[in-house]
Amino acid sequence: MVVAKIDFNVDFTHKLCAALMFHPFRNAVGGSPLSLVIGSLCIKHPNLFGKSEKLDFLWDKGLCDSNILVTYRKPRPEWLSQHAFIIQHSISPEVGIHGLPVDNFSRSVSGGVNLCRFSAGIDLSEPASSNWSSKTSVKFEHVRPVNDDGRSISRDLHGFPVTCSGGCHDSMVVLKQESRFAKANDCSFTRSANRTRNSYSFEVADLQPVQICSIKGNTTWASILLTSLTGGSIVGDIAPYQAFSIGGQGSVRGYGEGAVGSGRSCLVANSELTLPLNPVLEGAVFLDCGSDLGSGRHVPGNPALRNGKPGTGLGLGYGLRFKSHLGHFQIDYAVNAVQQRTLYFGFSNLS
Repeated sequence: MVVAKIDFNVDFTHKLCAALMFHPFRNAVGGSPLSLVIGSLCIKHPNLFGKSEKLDFLWDKGLCDSNILVTYRKPRPEWLSQHAFIIQHSISPEVGIHGLPVDNFSRSVSGGVNLCRFSAGIDLSEPASSNWSSKTSVKFEHVRPVNDDGRSISRDLHGFPVTCSGGCHDSMVVLKQESRFAKANDCSFTRSANRTRNSYSFEVADLQPVQICSIKGNTTWASILLTSLTGGSIVGDIAPYQAFSIGGQGSVRGYGEGAVGSGRSCLVANSELTLPLNPVLEGAVFLDCGSDLGSGRHVPGNPALRNGKPGTGLGLGYGLRFKSHLGHFQIDYAVNAVQQRTLYFGFSNLS
């Protein structure tokens, strides 16, 4: 008899940042105990119909965002493409494009636009050959912008359209193709990826050479230099929420999410050097920079200009990484181009 495996995980880093940066929907603060629940529920069934079919259910909830993901995988021979059927529903504040930068661009607050998304489709992963792997996905996506009260909207607070159709929702079929190249040896690891979506956008991402240097002594530790270059460009008609968002912990540290800019094109470079201090503690120094390449004015309604985003940004700083059997603790101290200081911290990989 097969019993489904249930796992509980909490991503404190993402949720703590959300609690500090965003305000919950007004209709979620009416006293419901669930409005203050933060966490993730993951349920995995390894043998749904007795033939090794896998069913995964993930519910990720924050103070003002929610994401439900259901994935079904049917086993196939290794030499054939692997299929995954995916259904997803999410709602979250759209601060990357319509957010308002505050505190010298170190934080972004809600601009009154939230996105409710529903999608259903299939992922096709081709068998890996040599150093290459590829994945193609086809899905139907329905996007409905809502205000902070949960009501459908077609325009932002300044009266500009927030959808591509001009109505209260967008419906589309999304085709995405992704190819990855990875190569490793004793002293380095290199990874690159190309992504094409809907034939109107092309992105080159995750170009990450990692150099490992040994430290002499009784114990051999490794210093790791991680560099990445991410860029992209979009052609054709788009909704504002489909533009590239620049700034934030996963982009240019020292800035709020999307506080650097938003545009049809972008270029982001990141470098981080980690230095071992002892077997469980590492120090890190980093430098991030990003630009919309002057393309912010080509996004419908030009939300970046209206919200006073600079279009380019530079962040640098240092941090600590602590590893234990319970998980990883990380703290980063970043300074942006206008000398505003920001502290990031959180837990991840909790068991």
